Amino acid sequence: MTQAAVAKLLRFPRKLRMAAEPAPSALPQVQYRVIHGYRRAFIQAGSGPCVLLLHGIGDSSDTWRGLIPQLARTHTVIAPDLLGHGRSDKPRADYSVAAYANAMRDLLSVLGIERVSVVGHSLGGGVAMQFAYQYPERCERLVLVSSGGVCPEVHPILRLMAAPNADLVLPFLQVPGARLAGRALFAALHAMQTQLGRDSEHLLRVFDSLPDATARRAFVRTLRSVIDWRGQAITMLDRCYLTAGMPALLVWGARDAVIPCHHGHIAHAAMPGSQLHVFGDAGHFPHQSEPERFLRVLREFLASTDAASYSPAQWRQVLQQGRSHA
Repeated sequence: MTQAAVAKLLRFPRKLRMAAEPAPSALPQVQYRVIHGYRRAFIQAGSGPCVLLLHGIGDSSDTWRGLIPQLARTHTVIAPDLLGHGRSDKPRADYSVAAYANAMRDLLSVLGIERVSVVGHSLGGGVAMQFAYQYPERCERLVLVSSGGVCPEVHPILRLMAAPNADLVLPFLQVPGARLAGRALFAALHAMQTQLGRDSEHLLRVFDSLPDATARRAFVRTLRSVIDWRGQAITMLDRCYLTAGMPALLVWGARDAVIPCHHGHIAHAAMPGSQLHVFGDAGHFPHQSEPERFLRVLREFLASTDAASYSPAQWRQVLQQGRSHA
């Protein structure tokens, strides 16, 4: 491959981002709140019923930026950078799914927001499901996008990165030329039209964040809270019955190489009354691969479903019935 060809491949992510992102003037400003001593970054925009947008591992609220201006026309949108990600602090802390759900409760409380429809992508899907389980009184609807936490199966790269001592290799990303080699690899995967290559632009954002030492440590701690060398270590399937009576939407990319699409079908079967939309040409980031379609599906779901109502007595009954069937 000639130098000109390599240079052309390395430029593709920027071109795609420029085409997908709204004009800078349309982007809402990042805000900050200090909660439990740590600075949390988030985007807040619009007015009306609230939608909470949760990103995936290694990502940030930037993954939703192309959708927020449109969604904010009819809803209040809250899109945080999870602790250890993006512009939020990256302390040595608890990065478990349950801790993230607690953090979302606290952020919403600080902002004076009582109830939300929660949308979660990848790791954020696991957090969304946990939030709905821990705080059903605060969750109106549940939207899972290529969500983690369904089955152990996950891309081998993530299993390797979660393996013992694998984090000792990550500092080598700071070696001169390593970042260029990484970008060339993602560009080559894209050029070869591999399944993983469909998400090269988006995965590159995660790769670019790893050379920062604090972000790298937070990434590894988060990854190991949900994945080990055998795959995903937690599952939502044992509690999916609790979504009965809560409107639920699942969106998956048919060509998802990170969390395979059949996970979506399994979750759909386990979640009573849920809707499943599969985007045929999308990979692990259907909300970015087909943003117009994703926005249309999300808006239709929000408009056509009634917010879940919470009753302690009904919740207790559902738990008892689930326990008796176990």
